[in-house]
Amino acid sequence: MTKDQVSRLIGGGFGLAFVQMNAGTLPTALGAPLRVLAILAFVRIVFAGRAAVPTAAATATAITTDAATVGDGGPPSGTGFGRRYWYVVAAEGLALAVGLFVISNVLHTPRASVAWIAFVVGVHFFGLAAVWRRPALHVLAAGMAACGVVGLVLAACDAPVAVIAVVAGIAPGAMLLGSVLWSGRPRAIGTPAQS
Repeated sequence: MTKDQVSRLIGGGFGLAFVQMNAGTLPTALGAPLRVLAILAFVRIVFAGRAAVPTAAATATAITTDAATVGDGGPPSGTGFGRRYWYVVAAEGLALAVGLFVISNVLHTPRASVAWIAFVVGVHFFGLAAVWRRPALHVLAAGMAACGVVGLVLAACDAPVAVIAVVAGIAPGAMLLGSVLWSGRPRAIGTPAQS
């Protein structure tokens, strides 16, 4: 399994988790279909990743084109799990832990937790966009972070839990699943990414 396939599974898994954990706040008639759709999307990601093993020629073309796109003579863009990746993940983990502690024990607003998680996960994609040299991740980062901010505002305004869950849980989960499905489409695997 390639690093790109692993990153797609991780992203899809978190998207699935966002939807599954937050759909329970909705009436069953809405929550159950959302859960099923999220599961189907994740299954699609799993099978697309297994079937999307690029040929050697397609890989060489993508690497050559990516290296030319980078323009600084550096390594081709791609998903790597090196030191810089782990710095981003460590910062994300610290921000999540501190924020959730403050939300629960200082602000006593547990309904804001999902919004904080969406915000931090969104911001962490800005870091991954830089580390992986994938500017397209900025769109996902901005969308998820915005959902988190709106969810935090809703929590501060004492909005219903279901509304916060949709805005800061289900929407970011759908964004993650959609982003992974979009990036894993056959055209994206065999051709270079467009900036």
